[in-house]
Amino acid sequence: MQDQPLDRLNVILRDVSRSFYLSIRILPHSLRCPIGLAYLFARAADTIADTALISPSARLTHLEHFRSLFHAYDPALVSAIREALVGPQHIPAERELLISLEQCFDVYQACAPADQARISRLLLTLTQGMIMDLTVFPHEHGGYVQALKTRADLDHYAYYVAGCVGEFWTEMHVAHRPALAAWDLKAMQVRGICFGKGLQLTNILRDLARDLRLGRCYVPLEDLIPHGLQPETLLDPAAIVKVRPVLQSLLGLTLDHYRQGWAYTLAIPRREVRMRLACAWPLCIGFRTLDLVARAENLLDPTITVKIPRRAVYAIILCSGLLIPFNKGLNRYAHYLGRRLFQS
Repeated sequence: MQDQPLDRLNVILRDVSRSFYLSIRILPHSLRCPIGLAYLFARAADTIADTALISPSARLTHLEHFRSLFHAYDPALVSAIREALVGPQHIPAERELLISLEQCFDVYQACAPADQARISRLLLTLTQGMIMDLTVFPHEHGGYVQALKTRADLDHYAYYVAGCVGEFWTEMHVAHRPALAAWDLKAMQVRGICFGKGLQLTNILRDLARDLRLGRCYVPLEDLIPHGLQPETLLDPAAIVKVRPVLQSLLGLTLDHYRQGWAYTLAIPRREVRMRLACAWPLCIGFRTLDLVARAENLLDPTITVKIPRRAVYAIILCSGLLIPFNKGLNRYAHYLGRRLFQS
């Protein structure tokens, strides 16, 4: 999104997307607008779903209205969403995004029909995960913790909120980049889905203590019960001794997804430098974050924050950028970033 009429959306994109903004900005020109726009829509939906100052039932209603806009655009529904949510929203960037929804849809309607269809499919899938959050789990202040039941439920959730992004990313690049014409689309979509799931599982593990206090336990009962654990047990940081084997298993699952995501990245032709960078950066940051998760003293303690320092992010961007043409060098660097993971 570089043209003058899109300057405002570019600023909002920068303010709401944090590190992912870097991946979007490095993309080839033809992909920046549709992928950046898809991200803005996803953040708008996430803002609707997470606005705790209105009831979950009201959030669900507005989220369904938002989804319906991708079937048939209705300016009145956009106005209703904006009027209901802009007032309670105190985060400036997200407030601006909600105010700018009409402009986002103007840009969407100017996209090629095939890109519109891909963005629509993505948003209708992504929002399924948000609906799960609003219907499976209790209100933030409901006073109890609800867990997903099975690993299959966790897998479905990870697909809805992140795996489908890897699928969309692959479709968009194959459609826009002739150098990818030889790719096996289905096989690469599967790897792309794993890529997204791995990043989401990293977030789930990193934010475990915070989510538990919102009533959400993404660690399935199927994993907890054999260890004599219930979701409420995880609110006590002292339970980490019993929980650690479960977390170790989920770390292994996440690392398996990362391996597929890394294979995806190395399969990108070397001359597609921008795409390689856009994939290598979140994966390298993810490896480092997952390594910190593995080293964390107690993931159940809400006072412990697992976060990469900004200077470390810049170092990752620099080092991976220098190594981007060299698969062996990138592999060694990824193993360095996740050294605790690969040793376990």
